[in-house]
Parts: sequence; structure tokens; C-alpha cells
Amino acid sequence: MKIYVMLIRGINVGGRHTLPMRELTGILEDLGCSSVKTYIQSGNVVLRSDLEAASLSVQTGLAVQQFKGFKPHVLVLERNDLERAIALNPFPEAESDPKGLHFGFLDDLPSTPDLDKLESLKAENERFQLIGSVFYLHAPDGVGRSKLAANCERLLGVPMTDRNWRTICKIRDLAEEVDS
Repeated sequence: MKIYVMLIRGINVGGRHTLPMRELTGILEDLGCSSVKTYIQSGNVVLRSDLEAASLSVQTGLAVQQFKGFKPHVLVLERNDLERAIALNPFPEAESDPKGLHFGFLDDLPSTPDLDKLESLKAENERFQLIGSVFYLHAPDGVGRSKLAANCERLLGVPMTDRNWRTICKIRDLAEEVDS
């Protein structure tokens, strides 16, 4: 069985698309997953599965739709994809700013990202870099008011699921637990 990191976008936000982690765990176990561990209510999961990542993503979305009436965006990474994203972080000095450092995991490699427009939107103290299918953003003043953060998915042209450094570290810790 492979160890996967599952990032589910847009659940339990603002009272919409409510999916308690206990129910999500049950859905995943019904799909044959084991060692399911979740972190906070925003769709961060580490698990073991015999399914391929793409199949697990599709089956999870469909199962949630059947059970809860909405189909969330589900991104599934292999554990080594998470480790590689951490190792390639171009802003290691920003790790001391866990809420300001963000990893945007893209569904696919962007074919025509508008990096010039992204550059024009960034605040003076913001930095970003696209490495493969991960969009790294250091926004020391937070992403809530960042024009860059608000427009990056559209300008990259690929669906993205974003997590801050604190969450990335917790997910990595869960993956270590599942692996032991």
C-alpha cells in the first residue's frame, strides 16, 4: 500500500460543504483506505491505499458527492511528492513565518502561466516561485489582502490547492506516523 497525502479543497469553510473528518474517514475506509489520519477540519488527510492517486482522487470526490451532496476538489499526492515539495522550497528562511509561507499544489503543470502578470501583482515584500507543479508564495502580510494570492490560480491556468507552512509540517508529521 502506498502512503498518500490528500488535500481536499473548499470543505468546512463558511458553513458550506460541511464534511466532518470522522465522516470523511469513514468514506475513505469504505474505499479500502487504511491508517487514515486527518489534520484540522479543512481536508488534510494522510492514508494508505492500493489505488493509484488519480483513481483515489476521483473515487473520493464521487463518494463524497453521493454521501454529502457536493463534489469537492480532491488532490492526491504520493508522500514523496510532499517531501520533494518541502525539499525544493525556495524560501527556507521563511519557514520561521509559518502563516506567511504557502505551498500551492497544482493539479498539473501549467502550460502557459502568466508569470509577468503575477510579478506585477505582488506586493513589495512578497515573493513567489513556480517549481514544477508547486507554486511557492511568501506573503509576510498574509494572503487575505494579497492581490498575488487572489489571482495566482487564474494566472497559472491550473486548479490549485494551497496550504501554509504550519499545515505542511503537520501533514509531514502525519505521514511519518502512518509510515511507522
